[in-house]
Amino acid sequence: MEFWKSAGMHLVERDANGWLRVTDDYLRAYFTRPEIHPIEESCRAEHALFEKLMTEPTVAVVESEIEAIEDADAADNYRILLRFRDHLTKYQTLEAAYAALFGGEPISIPPVFIDQMVHLILRNVLDGVDDPMRVRAAELFFREQVITLGDDQLMLADQEIVEMQSQSGFGGLGQLLAEAGTPTREVALDVMNEENKSSYWSRSDNFDMAIDFRFTQPAPDALGRVIEAWIEHFLKIKTRIQAVKSIHDEAWAWHVGCDLESTRILNALYEGQTIPDDQLLNILSLYKMEFVNPGDAMDSVRGKPVYLGVAMNSEKRLILKPQNLLMNLPLQRA
Repeated sequence: MEFWKSAGMHLVERDANGWLRVTDDYLRAYFTRPEIHPIEESCRAEHALFEKLMTEPTVAVVESEIEAIEDADAADNYRILLRFRDHLTKYQTLEAAYAALFGGEPISIPPVFIDQMVHLILRNVLDGVDDPMRVRAAELFFREQVITLGDDQLMLADQEIVEMQSQSGFGGLGQLLAEAGTPTREVALDVMNEENKSSYWSRSDNFDMAIDFRFTQPAPDALGRVIEAWIEHFLKIKTRIQAVKSIHDEAWAWHVGCDLESTRILNALYEGQTIPDDQLLNILSLYKMEFVNPGDAMDSVRGKPVYLGVAMNSEKRLILKPQNLLMNLPLQRA
């Protein structure tokens, strides 16, 4: 099935490892972003640097070329993007560059760039998947979710789309467009179910389908399958992940929070602290993970499960940190 055309899969190539090689076309896509692409009023130095990079995206750029740009904001944008470019080209693949952000030298790049990397990497990981629920669950890795709670209800919807809907469909422009009499975009949020899930493929880039994340529904299990695939793609380790309602384990040996809130709560529970009930309700799902090959785990955890948590914050938002699943597992090897 075709999905997430906006991820940019057509701009990259797979290497022998199945990872995504950074290409000139991929870099050019960043140089044509509105923050970088010069406008008619841009100075001669800005136009010259843009043309230079479009011709040869990996060409060396010296600071004097950036300092010559009259617009200070445009110059700063070039500095940020060139740091990102140099990081990508140093590691050659999206996966290696992503992992190095959390395990190598520090680099300051906008969070949106990291989300875009995860988006494209997951498009590669999920290539060939025919379950729309699994692909929708994967959106949690790179798009913030709004949580709606109620009687027999636990809905996750895309934060940006919900905000767009609440503001007449065009964010901050909504009110201006309405005052000008311009028809505004309508955003429909359907809850994915058996009857409508096939429509996901044609609207996947809209991010406009909500999911029911209750334990009895398919979505938590679908997220478990995505986590398995994410770990295997990066670490070449097979795991079995099962959604669980609670953790009752006197030999609790290891856990990984998939976000800041679940990390805080699981750490506290592991240390024997009492967590108020209203905070425990922030946990949206729990998982028990086992290594298919027990030898992949460090000796002290071998044969024992690793527990995973997913939780919303105090503002009822879910912001996953997928890097935790790569950096915090109890692996035998580094």
